[in-house]
Amino acid sequence: LKANDFVYISGEIFTARDAAHKRLIDDIENGRELPFDLQNAILYYVGPSPTPEHLKFGSAGPTTASRMDRFTPTILEHGVKAIIGKGYRSEAVLESFYENQAVYLLAIGGAGALLGNCVLESEIIAYHDLASEAIHRLVVKDFPVIVGFDLDQNDAYKLKQRP
Repeated sequence: LKANDFVYISGEIFTARDAAHKRLIDDIENGRELPFDLQNAILYYVGPSPTPEHLKFGSAGPTTASRMDRFTPTILEHGVKAIIGKGYRSEAVLESFYENQAVYLLAIGGAGALLGNCVLESEIIAYHDLASEAIHRLVVKDFPVIVGFDLDQNDAYKLKQRP
């Protein structure tokens, strides 16, 4: 995977936003069992809209990633290998991606309905009381993303545009 590559994810991903990250970090710091195995996991920063009756999942547009910067190094240290969001990341967080050999993937803001249609299965697996911020386990097919930060420290936001 190289910065600026377009890729499609098919398989299992987990949703997590601010409140869920705070709880995950609290669980880690207090030695509690985590609601899912972070090792090799893909996290998606999303707070899905309610699911219409005729669909498997609601609109699933990405959340601004920098809101999770304070939690990201700890999450990566515990084995997460890819995070999907939108927008820039701090230099310290990008360094943490590199140190933990993980990639940052960009989902397209404003394409929530399209992204929601890529969800084949969805279940809330943790922190039910957080409503839209509860952690969901999703099974996706052909979920489109762009590599934002790769294993060679290339940042899509800093690369020159290809002709």
